[in-house]
Amino acid sequence: MKKKFAFYWAASCGGCEIAVLDINEKILDVIKNADILFWPVAIDTKYRDVENLPDEYFDFCFFNGSIRNSEQEHLAKLLRKKSKVLVAFGSCAVEGCIPGLANLYRKEDILKRGFIETESTDNPKKVLPQKEISYNSEKMELPEFYSQVFPLDEICEVDYYLPGCPPPTGLIINAMEKIFANENIPKKTYLAPTKSLCDTCERNKTFPKKMPKIKRMIEIQPDPNTCFLEQGIICLGPATRSGCKNLCINANWPCTGCMGPTPEVSDQGAKMISALTSILLLDEEKKNYEEFYKILEEEINKIKDPIGSFYMYSLAKAILNKRRGE
Repeated sequence: MKKKFAFYWAASCGGCEIAVLDINEKILDVIKNADILFWPVAIDTKYRDVENLPDEYFDFCFFNGSIRNSEQEHLAKLLRKKSKVLVAFGSCAVEGCIPGLANLYRKEDILKRGFIETESTDNPKKVLPQKEISYNSEKMELPEFYSQVFPLDEICEVDYYLPGCPPPTGLIINAMEKIFANENIPKKTYLAPTKSLCDTCERNKTFPKKMPKIKRMIEIQPDPNTCFLEQGIICLGPATRSGCKNLCINANWPCTGCMGPTPEVSDQGAKMISALTSILLLDEEKKNYEEFYKILEEEINKIKDPIGSFYMYSLAKAILNKRRGE
């Protein structure tokens, strides 16, 4: 008997939908083993149709996207109720991802920038979206825009996690095969390897005992056979889960952390900062404290975007996960 499959996107870019199609001919195995009954990007199923279904009607649901508004929260809780298995699919659902960076700003500032201050916006009356308005005796509503971004498991219970931005096709295929085979997978399992990216990187043999001065990718032509950290370039490999087949590294680009932290790490950015400080400017430590601190401060100031460098994907899941005060 075919399994009943649901797929939903919340605050996301659509890349996770493309990733599903990127499994190529394996999509035929999905069609063979499952009926896709709810997928807003591809099927015109109404929310009320899902609301009228029996509880646990779907055998499994892949939910991608973080939660930013009341509509997304409603669908997250609804699909949790209607699904036997709920999978947080992709970095946005797992840890907030790029939408989570908006937690650095107040809700009011985001709306003001988006609808009033952008250079291409023509809004002389400075009208902002409202949750509810009346027009010609008709009441119209928009979803409530929340003050922060939430990962999926802060809204409802999640059974499994499939990380990545987007999840690598190999991991998607592996996850679907496990589901189709009714494998008994422990709840809360990440359907991805547990080793760090550095453990699988061919440049690992040049992993540095020390890191020279910090450099940016626009400043040098990196050696494709040498660890980025050895060359002074920030690479999140030490703090990031493997499973992506080192796609960025193989393209001679440093890891930015989209697979999220390894199992023993609770805060990916803090882990990377710790790793960086253990190898940065070790040769300079021989100097007196004041001189060393001055050199260290100069290097740290070269990191133009600390949050984007260390928390590009994981800010909404971090210990300090949003703006505090003014």
